[in-house]
Amino acid sequence: MACQKVSCSEKEAVSGNSCAYARFAGVPLKLHKTANPWGSPTGTLPALKTGENGSFSQPSKIIIEFRKQKYNADFDLSAKEGADTLAFISLVEEKLMPALIYTLWVDPKNYVEVTRRWHGDNIPFPLNFFLPSHMHRQQLARLRLIKGDEALESGEEVEKELYHDAQECMDLLSQRLGSSKFFFGDSPSSLDAHVFGYLALLLKIQLPCGQLQQHLQSLDNLTQFCSNILTLYFPSELDEGPAHKISTPPEGSDLDSGPNKKRKQLLSLFFALGAMLSYALLTGIVSVEHVSIEDSRESQDISEGQPGEEDE
Repeated sequence: MACQKVSCSEKEAVSGNSCAYARFAGVPLKLHKTANPWGSPTGTLPALKTGENGSFSQPSKIIIEFRKQKYNADFDLSAKEGADTLAFISLVEEKLMPALIYTLWVDPKNYVEVTRRWHGDNIPFPLNFFLPSHMHRQQLARLRLIKGDEALESGEEVEKELYHDAQECMDLLSQRLGSSKFFFGDSPSSLDAHVFGYLALLLKIQLPCGQLQQHLQSLDNLTQFCSNILTLYFPSELDEGPAHKISTPPEGSDLDSGPNKKRKQLLSLFFALGAMLSYALLTGIVSVEHVSIEDSRESQDISEGQPGEEDE
């Protein structure tokens, strides 16, 4: 199979389960790091661009495509291990993922000081003024959907419930891993990729409110598990913290061609015009006058009465 191209953010490159799975299964990839989701072939991150089958988004669909191409990290698992993989992945998505969304996108201090600042520094102008807030609203809506609460906001009770579930999930993962290098022996599987995708980010990023981090750091085998994978499969990422700025891919690359390039140009123009209009409104260069229906009718009556006055 020809070398495929994956477009992903730095967080996804370091800790994304699709990128980790690709490394585990030996998929030939050309990795493009970007913080701008509209800079990917699908308009979302992560994204996989293939020469034959088009482009894919969502980690699960990317992994399915890898397996179709006979790159399967679960090839040697037994039926029981396969069932355990599905059960633990479901546990992680139900208990750990919502807490991570809250930690990065909903917790006010973490969002303002880390998440929004990181995306603002790495997304190109003028999108960096709008995309972080847009992504924040998306993640909040996602968390509300997961928890079934349309009014969910940051708060002590919500945080307590989410963090309790996440810590319980990490404890179960720690018990299942035990003293093993990976969850099913000496070779990593899709479960290892999935767990690593969440825990490595939590382990590497520096957060002002790090309650989940502190609990993860107290579980020595899970922290060693993440460190081993980083050393073996992501050696270039060890010295790069999540706060460093991503270098922009050179123009003319495969990800900047065709419809994707036109989309980015149109969106940049749209947001630039929006930013200019907002500035004009805020500074008073342009003002909007609200006229009520009564005032409009009164003005019309006066105008209609003026010719009659002249006739007299």
